[in-house]
Amino acid sequence: MAEHQRPTRRDDMQPYDRAMPLGDPGESVRIGALVPLTRPGWVQAGRHLLAGLESAVRDVNDGGGIAGTPLELVVRDTAADPRQAEAAVEELTRLGVAALAGEYHSVVARAAATRADALGLPFLCSSAVLDALTDRPTDWVARLSPPQSRGWQVYADFLLRAGRDRIAVAAEPSVYWASGARVLREYVTPRGGSVVELDARALSPAAVCDELVDQRATVLLVLAGLPDPAVSIVRSVRRDPRLAQLLIGAPAGQPEFTEWAALLGVDGAGIPFLRYLPERLTPLGARVGAALREHLAEAPSFVAFEGYDTVTLLAEVLRAHGTDRSRIAAPWPRAAADGTRGQIRFSRVPGIDVWQWAGAPIQVVDRDPAQPDRLRVLHTG
Repeated sequence: MAEHQRPTRRDDMQPYDRAMPLGDPGESVRIGALVPLTRPGWVQAGRHLLAGLESAVRDVNDGGGIAGTPLELVVRDTAADPRQAEAAVEELTRLGVAALAGEYHSVVARAAATRADALGLPFLCSSAVLDALTDRPTDWVARLSPPQSRGWQVYADFLLRAGRDRIAVAAEPSVYWASGARVLREYVTPRGGSVVELDARALSPAAVCDELVDQRATVLLVLAGLPDPAVSIVRSVRRDPRLAQLLIGAPAGQPEFTEWAALLGVDGAGIPFLRYLPERLTPLGARVGAALREHLAEAPSFVAFEGYDTVTLLAEVLRAHGTDRSRIAAPWPRAAADGTRGQIRFSRVPGIDVWQWAGAPIQVVDRDPAQPDRLRVLHTG
């Protein structure tokens, strides 16, 4: 929420009035929230992330806030733009927020984390997985979602166990997609598999199909944006009789959201993706999930739970250590909270320069072809 009133919704998909005047910061404890709410950002993921953040703020305030002071969100739309995110971090720093939360897109989160580190603003990243979230080790940044190297290795293990060792990736140019392809290659090559990269921007969907046949691929991973070229590639592969036995995968999680199902229908089922949920939610998670389902009018994605857990953890730190920024970041290694998906604790993970929840759950899931609105757990890691 912006200061003293709920954000104004508008019909032009610009959900927040960035020029809204701010009240006295002493009247609330404010957390800045970075969320992709307009295109080219993944708007549905942003909507779920914000729903989780806002739901947790309501629960914190219903429980007495932060030592009796209400907790408040100051939301800024990143629109999947790193420069817009950097500007938002600078603005939120000037506005006096105690900490920063959120973001879904990895490249945007990296820009925000780097700027937050430089400005001395504590940042708890909710949902971005890029390993290199900052350029150097930092005590200012912590993260809930598992690093890409861990999640995508779990996904690669699933593929190898299923006998899908000739992997083709149809990728758009991106640091995030390139990092994922590298993780896959480094994991599967020593185990007898192979990874070939296809340029999803340069090749037409029909040409992608021809390459898959030529390469004798057993799986195609779609590392590309939604709706296009991802939707066009999936449709072309599904309609090519030469590729009837090919498995399509989308490790970045596009099939998690109803937009995928609405665009692709049954063609979008049976496509494994990564989801960061446990086998069973905690009792808190079950209660929160029911509330989020009612608010969103659809099943909440793992991103919504990440948003809720972000505020839950920050509230515990604020209650225990106060609102001074340096005192918020210092306790990351001692911070703990019972979240919707288990107990959250941070540690230093080799190769990761931010404080990391090492126990974040990981699943490989798909939509059931017989019932596309039902998700099936195929593998856990």
